[in-house]
Amino acid sequence: MRPALTLLVFAILLLLPATAHAHAVGLSRGAYVVEDGAVRADLTFARAEVVALVSALDQNSSRPDLEPLRSELGRVVLGGVIVSADGASCAPRLEAVSPTEQDGLEIRGRYECSRGTRNVHVAFRLLDALDRGHRHLVHAVGASVVDDVCFRGHDEFDVAVPGTNVAATERQEPSWLQFLSMGIEHILTGYDHLVFLFGLVLVGGRLKAIVAAITAFTLAHSISLALATLGVWAPSPRIVEPAIALSIAYVGVENLFVNTADKRWRITFLFGLIHGFGFAGALREIGLPRAEIPEALVLFNLGVEAGQLAALAVFLPLLYRLRRYEWFRGRAVRLLSAGVALAGVTWFLVRLR
Repeated sequence: MRPALTLLVFAILLLLPATAHAHAVGLSRGAYVVEDGAVRADLTFARAEVVALVSALDQNSSRPDLEPLRSELGRVVLGGVIVSADGASCAPRLEAVSPTEQDGLEIRGRYECSRGTRNVHVAFRLLDALDRGHRHLVHAVGASVVDDVCFRGHDEFDVAVPGTNVAATERQEPSWLQFLSMGIEHILTGYDHLVFLFGLVLVGGRLKAIVAAITAFTLAHSISLALATLGVWAPSPRIVEPAIALSIAYVGVENLFVNTADKRWRITFLFGLIHGFGFAGALREIGLPRAEIPEALVLFNLGVEAGQLAALAVFLPLLYRLRRYEWFRGRAVRLLSAGVALAGVTWFLVRLR
């Protein structure tokens, strides 16, 4: 039973490198202006998100040539946002495609509708082609202002045309709750971060030392998340993502030479800074209006911490229980640590491509 359990966990760790970019947060933004006879849409994505829709877009290029892709971007992206007015389809037309300052992509389009309509209906069908946890932040201006969040299961909203008294029928979603839930989802589905946390606490040690290591990590990634999201400074994802992988590999290797986490807080602050820059990616790339950044930043970070605490609430009691057994403190810890190191090295090699 004991060897089978260890080998099972080890096999799971070996499968984790398939999710090489687990820090990506599925997030986009849409600004919609409803007029009599037209709807203008300004859509902003992280460039990696658009690559999932248009594979010809090279996300590794620092200055992508967008001109040859204009037609396909318009067809795929604008075609995936279905706009209708009083039940009649509105024809999309691409107006501009441009990169944003933070490695994002802005796509501006116009939907031609019949004049004299009273209500516009928007269905964000792109969610079917994006990651399951993707969120689309909506700000629509018509007869009234509509702020909503689209996700799978809720991907439609209505906006009344200016000059009419038709009330919008959309279900409002509080954006603060969405940013909080995105932070939680980001951790619980961010396999590389979970492996890092698991590696940190695997060797055990005094509870006070483990709390110090986690606190240093939390403080550091909160600082770098704020620096990046507020636009103060952020290194390129091409540096951050491999560095995150190396931090995982380092912890796994160090576990082979130490038998306690008592002094690990010294390295977790540095690694926390690196992971925080990884967390900031999507919040930065979609170019949130500056007035919205502080609230989004605080709530997303609170979600990250809540998810991290939930994971540790599972890891720590299980590990403390298992460490009563000599077979776990010896061979099992070394085997699992080797798995953590191997996962980190594999992620590093994949992210260099």
